[in-house]
Amino acid sequence: MTARRRRIAALAAGTVAMTTVTGCGAAAGWGGGGGGGGGDTINVLMVNNPQMIDLQKLTDKYFTKQTGIKVNYTVLPEDDLRDKASQEFSSQAGQYDVATLSNFEIPIYAKSGWVAPMNSYLAKDPGFDQQDILPSMRAALSVKDQVYGEPFYGESSFLMYRTDVLAAKGIKMPAKPTWQQVADIAAKIDNRKGMRGICLRGQPGWGQLFAPLTTVVNTFGGTWFTKDWQAQVNAPAFKQATNFYVNLVRAHGELGAAQAGFTECLNDLTQGSVAMWYDATSAAGSLEANGSPVKGKIGYAAAPVVKTKNAGWLYSWAWSIESASSKKAAAWKFISWASGKGYAKQAAAKFGWSQVPSGFRSSLYADPQYLKVASSFATPTLNAIKSADPNNPGVQPRPVPGIQFVDIPEFTNLGTEVSQDISSAIAGKMSVDSALNKGQQRAQDVAAAYRRRAGK
Repeated sequence: MTARRRRIAALAAGTVAMTTVTGCGAAAGWGGGGGGGGGDTINVLMVNNPQMIDLQKLTDKYFTKQTGIKVNYTVLPEDDLRDKASQEFSSQAGQYDVATLSNFEIPIYAKSGWVAPMNSYLAKDPGFDQQDILPSMRAALSVKDQVYGEPFYGESSFLMYRTDVLAAKGIKMPAKPTWQQVADIAAKIDNRKGMRGICLRGQPGWGQLFAPLTTVVNTFGGTWFTKDWQAQVNAPAFKQATNFYVNLVRAHGELGAAQAGFTECLNDLTQGSVAMWYDATSAAGSLEANGSPVKGKIGYAAAPVVKTKNAGWLYSWAWSIESASSKKAAAWKFISWASGKGYAKQAAAKFGWSQVPSGFRSSLYADPQYLKVASSFATPTLNAIKSADPNNPGVQPRPVPGIQFVDIPEFTNLGTEVSQDISSAIAGKMSVDSALNKGQQRAQDVAAAYRRRAGK
């Protein structure tokens, strides 16, 4: 995941940036939402990630002029987008026809009837080629064989490392390292006066610290909840994984680790402050971009493991149609273009192949033009995404899907609250045991509510 702190709870304060793209060009202004528009207009609620902004710039030429459908975009930062989407979809106000949601929200919204199934549109649109969507992505965005989201981009996680630094020490990185091997390498290459051994997120947030840490918990044999909703946050395996993570980052991790998230670690690896980084596969595009100081110097290994065969997470920003939309057919036409097989070439023509949305269509990984740019990380990325299994990420059955998260609405608060204490442990302000004992109490409250709903 592009991992940043996320909430679904209360609507965040702040202004809403709204851009209208029409067949006559683009005009920008300020407004409170995406309402309005005639029968040939749809309203799209969208996160402000760079590739989404690229799509916005291409809408006039490649969508509106082809279909006659104008698009009103409401573009928001991620936290605000999630809050706005939660308010809009739960109320079914019908203000938006399409929204970018992740594989965290989509199954929850689908079960609540807030997003519309797409199967009937797929049946009439064979050119979209649903089978070209990677199987793990299809599974993550579907509920009971009904498709509720189409990905715009996807990612898993892997280990990124400086090949030249390891070579200078005579170290060879295994293709599928264990976490103990990674810790040993971090100790050998750590130069406390300059380059540290590894970067691991320490910034609080269910989508920051716990994105990588929950994958570590999984492979150490832990879980947030058992299948029958028993909290396991201070169970031995969860404690072992968290102590390992905290001790590793304290001993050989980046400076200011308790405040470091995805962006900080990306900067540290790019600027040579760290030699390794475990995080999202989507980071590779920035590391290998023209002008990057480390272009051509990075190797990519599978997410480290302990007891499981694989450990990488799975994340996607995807398009969903609001159930209350009165323009579902037009909404599908937009999604068919934005997630279609032809969009990558359109984006590449304008912005270059390094900026095309990736990680969700098999055909992209057979395109020689893309592979020429992404040769070092395309195969490791594809392997990581293909091996991710949200329904079976650990050593025991789970009550709900999720690799780096637990796919329940309560996890946004639970994960963030527990992460705050673990971040304090990274900063040396409290022990891991104290942090997890507090977390267990919070998790028990959540688990008890689900047991009551199940009549147990």
